[in-house]
Amino acid sequence: MQVTAAVARVPGSELEIVELDLDEPRSDELLVRLVATGICHTDLMARDSPAPMELPAVLGHEGSGIVEQVGSAVRGLAVGDKVVLTWDSCGACRHCLAGSPAYCAESTLLNRSGRRADFSTSLSESGRPVCGHFFQQSSFATHALAHPRNAIKLPDDTSLERLRLLGPLGCGVQTGAGAILTAFDARPGSSVAVWGAGSVGLSAVMAAASRGCDPIVAMDIKAERLTSARTFGATHTLDADADDIVDQVVAISGGVDYAVETTGIARVVSAATRSLGIGGHLGLHSRARLGPGGMDIAQMPPGRTVSFLIEGQCVPQLLIPELLGLHQRGSLPFDQMMTMYAFEDINQAIADMSSGKTIKPILVF
Repeated sequence: MQVTAAVARVPGSELEIVELDLDEPRSDELLVRLVATGICHTDLMARDSPAPMELPAVLGHEGSGIVEQVGSAVRGLAVGDKVVLTWDSCGACRHCLAGSPAYCAESTLLNRSGRRADFSTSLSESGRPVCGHFFQQSSFATHALAHPRNAIKLPDDTSLERLRLLGPLGCGVQTGAGAILTAFDARPGSSVAVWGAGSVGLSAVMAAASRGCDPIVAMDIKAERLTSARTFGATHTLDADADDIVDQVVAISGGVDYAVETTGIARVVSAATRSLGIGGHLGLHSRARLGPGGMDIAQMPPGRTVSFLIEGQCVPQLLIPELLGLHQRGSLPFDQMMTMYAFEDINQAIADMSSGKTIKPILVF
């Protein structure tokens, strides 16, 4: 079938909207008609540094839509089901079997290669292959192939308007909220510091507020992001460029129990590490660009933990329903950080996200 897709052809360049051919779903796949998709900085990182994927490619990994076709081996999903698409896992490695699919041994192949597990791709342009299957969805297109493992069924009464808001539950919101709710399992009264108030950081702020954490300290260099953080439940907000930022965080909290670091900037990672109290846990959510001024393991205070968290260390089949419930009760208002764009305006949406004008852009088909 023919689909309309935004294709990345050259690193750093605008995406091109074209018609592509999409194969029929295999027996273990389902065809989803996208109604919306979020844009994430991971999409831009893959566009600019595509390895192990090759360009041209269709990116996008925060899709939401309606199932239009299911393969003969698919169980638990049917035509007409409304779904959120998330990342995939093999379901068979020791990490998956131990309940930690975020650390699946095949994660890079399944989510970053732009191909199926057998290295095939289902997209083509005039007979030439185009990498798809980014996070086993490539949601920058009108239709996507997915697997039952990365398609989370929503309640039947989910409205189309609500469905369009839910794609980021598959990655960005899941990552920030999952750190608090799953990886840390933060309790009421726990102290939390969030370094970087983008969509991941603000999702962590919301989740921390929903758990009754106090204090919740959010840091960013943009005043408007700090305003958003206060709206979403931060008890304190600080200018991340302040020379004494660590002293300020420690003065507020006595050293935090949990820290979420979203920037990957060496000096921020170092500051986040030094802000931890005894027993504190820092979760890194972006590959740290460590160098001079970065985290020095030899100088790290004892009794602290630093870990690189993938997708909030969650099981999507468990966390996404929890996030839906929190949103429905008004405790996780992630829709308030979203801005809607027509799919045709994808490059403007990317520009607005990159400049900081928009926190979480949503493309509507």
